[in-house]
Amino acid sequence: MLTAATLGMAAYGVYSVGLGLVGFLGVFGLDWWADLALVVLGLLLLLSSALVRVRMPGGLALSIGAMFALQALSLHNDMHFYRAILIVPQVARGILAAILVALAFVGAVREGRAAATPTVEE
Repeated sequence: MLTAATLGMAAYGVYSVGLGLVGFLGVFGLDWWADLALVVLGLLLLLSSALVRVRMPGGLALSIGAMFALQALSLHNDMHFYRAILIVPQVARGILAAILVALAFVGAVREGRAAATPTVEE
């Protein structure tokens, strides 16, 4: 579960970085700071996904913060792209983030229990 959460967070981070870099080329009508924020927050999520995998204290909190920031930036970007906030993509993005956090939390708890359980080898 922890690996699935890590890969999902990393993919979300790479997607955000790619979207921001494409935006710098002028393909989208976003502000320059929004493209820069997509790149920075995507890199932050990519870094925090690695910290989640190694169960570094604060890694999950950092990834939650990065996903919250990307969600807020998505609200801004919807207004530029569609001139309205689209509910379904926002809810889907929130559900995806919640699933990734739940997978990371449950996976970390299970790995923590497995590491704490002594084994007897005869």
